[in-house]
Amino acid sequence: MKKIKLCIYFGMLAAATVSCKKDFLDRFPQTDVTKEVFFNNPQDLETYSNGFYGQVSAGWDDINSDNISSYSGSGEVDVLVRGTIDQTNVSGWGGWDKSTWGTLRKINFMLDNVGKTQGDPAAIKHYIGIARFFRAWFYMDRMARYSDVPWYNTALATTDETMYKARDPRALIADSILNDLSYAVENIKPDEGNRTRVSKWTALALMARFGLSEGTWRKYHPELNLTNDHKRFLEKAVWAADQLMTSGRFVVHNTGKGAEDYRALFCSLTLSGNKEMIQWVDYQQSLGVGNNTHVTLGWTWSLSHSLALTYLMKDGTPFTAQPGYNTKNFVDIFTNRDPRMAETIAPPGFSPNLDGKPYIAKPNLGGYDQVKFYPRNPSQRQGWVLNYSGLPAFRFGETLLIYAEAKAELETITQADLDKTINLLRTRVQMPAMSMAAANAQPDNALALQFPDVTGANKGLILEIRRERRVEMACEGQRFADLMRWKAGKRLEDQQGGMYVPALGALDITGDAAPDIAILASPNDESPIAGLPESVKASLSKFYLKDASGKDNNFYLKNGTSGNILFIRDRDQPRSFVEPKYYYRPIPQDQIILNKNLKQIFGWE
Repeated sequence: MKKIKLCIYFGMLAAATVSCKKDFLDRFPQTDVTKEVFFNNPQDLETYSNGFYGQVSAGWDDINSDNISSYSGSGEVDVLVRGTIDQTNVSGWGGWDKSTWGTLRKINFMLDNVGKTQGDPAAIKHYIGIARFFRAWFYMDRMARYSDVPWYNTALATTDETMYKARDPRALIADSILNDLSYAVENIKPDEGNRTRVSKWTALALMARFGLSEGTWRKYHPELNLTNDHKRFLEKAVWAADQLMTSGRFVVHNTGKGAEDYRALFCSLTLSGNKEMIQWVDYQQSLGVGNNTHVTLGWTWSLSHSLALTYLMKDGTPFTAQPGYNTKNFVDIFTNRDPRMAETIAPPGFSPNLDGKPYIAKPNLGGYDQVKFYPRNPSQRQGWVLNYSGLPAFRFGETLLIYAEAKAELETITQADLDKTINLLRTRVQMPAMSMAAANAQPDNALALQFPDVTGANKGLILEIRRERRVEMACEGQRFADLMRWKAGKRLEDQQGGMYVPALGALDITGDAAPDIAILASPNDESPIAGLPESVKASLSKFYLKDASGKDNNFYLKNGTSGNILFIRDRDQPRSFVEPKYYYRPIPQDQIILNKNLKQIFGWE
């Protein structure tokens, strides 16, 4: 996955540098910039800050979360829940060179030297705001991973002893992030052009995201000893979201086309002019900048049965209230569901090449193959890192969800708040409105079992808002962070299985009543399809539980010859999530040797 994500960085960097002073960058690589010859005017600040845009990401998968059924097993969290990560083999802390802490050093280097910049004060403050925005985002990622981390607000020389300081407490880091974002909101210009650059509105979106995250972390994680100071972060989330909602610049993309309007957010050639975009990432063939979103469909992962169960029925009732819901076959499980389900999980009959030829789901990955973010027009898919579609970095739909969740957690939410947030998202896909009274009157038991820490008068509503966030933002890269802030890491212990298989043999998964695949015990036993015509047998895609030698393949059926698809890795190496330890990562041993002031926390000692 690291290789996939690299395209985001190089894509953004290439796009950012189009407007840069190319002759300057040719002569002075950013690592060689010196304050004696640079930072003289706002144009210098713009050129330098263009290099920060590698931090901007557009998530298009939920690897490491309960939204995924199967993948390569190389993800850090997959290894974590098998109990094989410790301070001797963990990665991620990084060094001070060109990555991780080096990114922070570049930001601080600019902030250290803006005192010499001459020119329009508003322009200078704008670029200071850009730098502080990126510093806040950097520390948000650090804090999410380690909680307490050293706070550096100046660029350090390699001989500076401050480089070897101890962790600063989370409370200081969080307040420092909020200070940076407040400055960014006050000073970054609101003129966003085509919305591919950081603006005042982006800063508000990040502030809203951070406020909700930190507020719920503090509320649900007693090990932080910050429970009594969670409301002000939720209030800041509400304030920032409200600024975006009342600005008049952003609306839910809804042209009356239902599911097509939702789809347009994730696989359109361009998002220019889409007023739901607060900021988006532009991938254009003409710029030589592409992404790799074609791998979402049946590459190394599928989506989970757990996610599939979460989507409501078309009438707004829980799917889990349907008789026999857990044994419905692949075709029937999509019937009369929230339209967002078929825009996220490849439905029966989906044609990836617009030629009417249906896609054949891969049961060895789980069967619920991801279609969200898959470029629908074949002309957009030119090869590896050669996909051309605009991707959302911050969208207004997320802002609406933040507002609703924060107000529900603060116990200040009203039906009017739901109507101007979540119900706008539901209206887009022609789903019934969410009712606060109905949600609280009868909390969904399936959701309550997943989130036992949710209590109080708004229990049912908070659970439904979490459902809405999961389905609306599935595969946008935030599900893992949501589970962590909600103290729901135990969900990662569950085997995230795939589709239900009623029996070994041939199955229709395209919805035309004709068999498309066969799931069989092994190549040595094809008796379940023996009675089919030879032409039909020849057309089947066959998947075996064991190979010809009797060795297990990667998946099995829960009940032996029937049941949901599960995975050998989970059976042979059961998952375990240790609380609170696994909500954080250890500092690598080599870093503790270099800096003896760093100490492990929360069980990693």
